[in-house]
Amino acid sequence: MAIDARADDAAGPQAPGDGPAPGLGLKLQRNLLQQWKQSKQEQPAFLTADRLEGRAGEETTATGNAELRRATQVLNADSIKYWSDDDTVFARGNVRLTRINGDTVTGPEMKLKLDANTGYFDKPEYRFGQYAAHGNADRILFEGENRYRLENGTFTTCPAPQQDWILRTRDIELDFTRDIGVARGATVSFMGIPVLSTPWVDFPLTSRRKTGFLSPTFGTTGKSGIEVTTPFYWNIAPNVDATIAPRVMTKRGVQLNSEFRYLDENYRGEARVEWLPFDRLKGTERFGMALEHRQNFGNGFSGGLNFNKVSDDTYFTDLATRIAMTSQANLLRDGYLSYNGGWWSGIARIQRFQTLQDPAAPIDPPYHRTPQLVLSALSPAGRGDFSFLGEFVDFNHPTKVTGSRLSLYPSISLPVETAAAFVSPKFGIRFVEYGLHNTANKPNSGDNRFSSTVPVFSVDSGVTFERDMVWSGDKLVQTLEPRLYYLRVPYRDQNAFPIFDTALADLNLVQLFSENTFVGGDRIADANQLTAAISSRLIQADNGQERVRATVGQRFYFAPQKVALDNTTPARPAGASDFIAAVMGRVTDHVSLDTSLQYNLQDKRTERAGVALRYYPDLGKVLNAGFRYQRDVLQQIDISAQWPVWGNFALVGRYNYSIRDHRVLEEIGGVEYNGGCWIARLVMQRYALSTLSSTTAVFVQLELNGLSRIGSNPLESLKRNIPGYSRINQPVAADSVFSLYE
Repeated sequence: MAIDARADDAAGPQAPGDGPAPGLGLKLQRNLLQQWKQSKQEQPAFLTADRLEGRAGEETTATGNAELRRATQVLNADSIKYWSDDDTVFARGNVRLTRINGDTVTGPEMKLKLDANTGYFDKPEYRFGQYAAHGNADRILFEGENRYRLENGTFTTCPAPQQDWILRTRDIELDFTRDIGVARGATVSFMGIPVLSTPWVDFPLTSRRKTGFLSPTFGTTGKSGIEVTTPFYWNIAPNVDATIAPRVMTKRGVQLNSEFRYLDENYRGEARVEWLPFDRLKGTERFGMALEHRQNFGNGFSGGLNFNKVSDDTYFTDLATRIAMTSQANLLRDGYLSYNGGWWSGIARIQRFQTLQDPAAPIDPPYHRTPQLVLSALSPAGRGDFSFLGEFVDFNHPTKVTGSRLSLYPSISLPVETAAAFVSPKFGIRFVEYGLHNTANKPNSGDNRFSSTVPVFSVDSGVTFERDMVWSGDKLVQTLEPRLYYLRVPYRDQNAFPIFDTALADLNLVQLFSENTFVGGDRIADANQLTAAISSRLIQADNGQERVRATVGQRFYFAPQKVALDNTTPARPAGASDFIAAVMGRVTDHVSLDTSLQYNLQDKRTERAGVALRYYPDLGKVLNAGFRYQRDVLQQIDISAQWPVWGNFALVGRYNYSIRDHRVLEEIGGVEYNGGCWIARLVMQRYALSTLSSTTAVFVQLELNGLSRIGSNPLESLKRNIPGYSRINQPVAADSVFSLYE
């Protein structure tokens, strides 16, 4: 290692106009900025002080404002002694060591072997810049590159002199090469009160995965009582891990939860198993399992498996802590194999369900598909496009009509497009054939085999007009986009056809331009109709970002629709459909809007309506308000917010109320306090489990920045319930590696 030794008084006084002293001028040269990446033997060092003395090539002593500087670190002290033969430095008096990653250590005395980074620092005060952590110790031992051992040390992320929480240890090892810390004789104190004590603990210094116990969670629910979960994380391999989490519930017993994950270049998957050997409230064993696997076999082949099962109908309503799980009614069991041949693809699938019944509101189980075979293709055909969709499904059900259905739909389109307009005529033929296995519950069905062939013709067309405009000082492009879509499908009698997977589609802006008013393959609606719609968009002129979109549309029926879903669903008369309108987008930089309306002009009533408004002025500030309405089905209001109210306090909450049912579907309320280096959260949640029952959960969490979270975690519930919710202590990364360097 080269040493450039200079004394501040060696150059003597400099007269004005003489220019920079020899050897001290600044030089801007980009390759110098990269020297910190060189090996330590290649990095030059510079030693400056009020006085320098020593023997060349052996020993150098610097006293008075001494500084040793190298590309990755700077050492300041009252005196510095350097031995060049073993690259060792000894510093005494107001010693300060600063490194490029922002780590700083100060104290009375230090000895360090620079190339090996081994040595000691007595009575140090330290700061780890990248981790916003600091503390002190009786001694720091340097044990290699980015490895430290602290004797009788402290650790906190609270800014000095604040020490709301502090970790005290008899001995702590910090390995920043692996981002692992190991502490012995550790005690965590919060506001001077010990909250956690352990004889030994290892922990990750970053979010990098590491085997070990995770922070225990505590909480309470109305269904299970007080709960304590102690997860153990097993980092099996870089692409494989597992979590085992015993869950103690005072009302029910001990449940064992486990999760296993794996990831590879050609496959990935996740398996979850939950087992409660004996539920004290229900008096029986209970379990749940879920397996999801996806795999790429190569040469265009891929496959997957999704299997879910629980022990009983009320498993989720009794034991789950999320409304997304408690509202599940049909658990999927699905396996498939697919092939992608470029312009064509195929898939073979077997699909079953486990249906969970609510006695107060029973549901009809869906049909099983055993199997389902699908073939699709899309290929240029001269000046047009040829497409094909074929499907064979064998439907099974424990109580209903069963049978197979074959569907074929070849079609060809001839689009004509310009920069401002398009016309796309399309012609296809839909063929469907049934072979019924069981007709006992389908009287008057006649023959067990029947089919139908229906031609389908449509023309889709549109044009786009543009103009420049200014809105709130922004330069925008406004578009006007009228669109016409004509559809002609002749009538075919389908009354004898069973209903396996078909329902009447909701009328919306997408469905206005569809070929069938039904979803599923059991009904093909006859049609002689025209859809007219017009859209307008506001687009940022500088970046092409869409700000606002508004659309209105309506369908006009030139003849009544004769095909109905079943005898209880009347066919549609001629005339006009309901009026459809929607407005969505970012109205201002901080306000977004999403509205929709379906209005029956003939009866002068609203069939469906929805509005969602969000105000998001800054991180940690969001207000959401929404209203959903469907005539004779639902009428709900939904309000949620995260907002600072006083000092470091912020309120969080959501209120989702069904006006039609006169009941709260879900409500959540709580408070967050940002202590700078810690966050406290108290959240209460209540949600409906079924038509007749609900439950309450309480979350209390103390998050110590850079160390751990203690208590029950409400973050998942807050993110799901409050769109736009953000952590108020979200870390901000340094701009570059030099940002923390002195």
